[in-house]
Amino acid sequence: MIIAVTYENGSIYQHFGHTAQFKLYQVQEGKIVDSNIVDTNGNGHGALAGFLKEHNVEVVICGGIGAGAKTALAEAGIQLFGGVVGEADEQVNAYLDGTLQYNQDIECNHHGQDHKCKS
Repeated sequence: MIIAVTYENGSIYQHFGHTAQFKLYQVQEGKIVDSNIVDTNGNGHGALAGFLKEHNVEVVICGGIGAGAKTALAEAGIQLFGGVVGEADEQVNAYLDGTLQYNQDIECNHHGQDHKCKS
């Protein structure tokens, strides 16, 4: 399984659609066996679902995420855990342990004046 985390300086980046990098974790038998950082090369928002699918990602852990990107991930068959904050490595381990704190109803609406990416 491959888990992708929106990534910046060791932490989970808080806006999925604007992330410049993902940290990808290769997981086997419930343990991280490898990880690497990949640049999004300017892809953003819903286009990132295709980018992640090309990297065989099955799970995404992120902070805020918009409705369009959520839909694109669902259509790509990628499981989403949004509303997560903290260090990327720690949160992936929490996911693997079944203790990840996330918000299944997270939605970032940056087009209005009520910007709430960290909800």
